[in-house]
Amino acid sequence: MRNSSNYYIPLADSRAMPEEKAWSLPGAIVGFLSWLLALGMPFLLYGLNTLFFFLYTWPFFLALMPLSVVIGIAMYSLLNGKLVLTTLTTLLLVALMFGVLLLWLLI
Repeated sequence: MRNSSNYYIPLADSRAMPEEKAWSLPGAIVGFLSWLLALGMPFLLYGLNTLFFFLYTWPFFLALMPLSVVIGIAMYSLLNGKLVLTTLTTLLLVALMFGVLLLWLLI
């Protein structure tokens, strides 16, 4: 006959961990809306002649769209889901990207 008691060893940590959000759709939406707002910057600079400007430069501005969405997702994740702060930082970063692109195209 056995002279020992049974020991239970839990495999997982018994402390409850807060659930993290696995999706970042608000960040992606903020990034896309920031891209749309920044797309209006050339209209402020060139007025109605922007359509002729976009005729030759549209690939550059289109290439910034996925980058803007990724920036929105990254800011949403880095700022722990704070939507207002995410919106402000994403707007600032995307506007700076568009400004650098416009300066590069003008030189």
